Amino acid sequence: MSDANVRIPAEARDRLAEIAAEEGLSLRAYLARLAETLLTPAERARRAEEARAVLREWNGYDPSKDEEADLDAELDRRLAEAAAP
Repeated sequence: MSDANVRIPAEARDRLAEIAAEEGLSLRAYLARLAETLLTPAERARRAEEARAVLREWNGYDPSKDEEADLDAELDRRLAEAAAP
């Protein structure tokens, strides 16, 4: 694997290096692992559609966009309620 230089603020580099060290990794190894595990927006969308297809086939779950928005709003409300003191 060839290396590349990436310019980021020193504070970000130092924070990432600290996180990597706490996990017993070099910054290089930590960033390589991070790149392997994160999904692009297109990959996330594809996985979400695959999950919806499995749910449709398994139990008929197939909410409309409006129903999804309502469910997201309800989840946001409940999370905010749970986080409130």
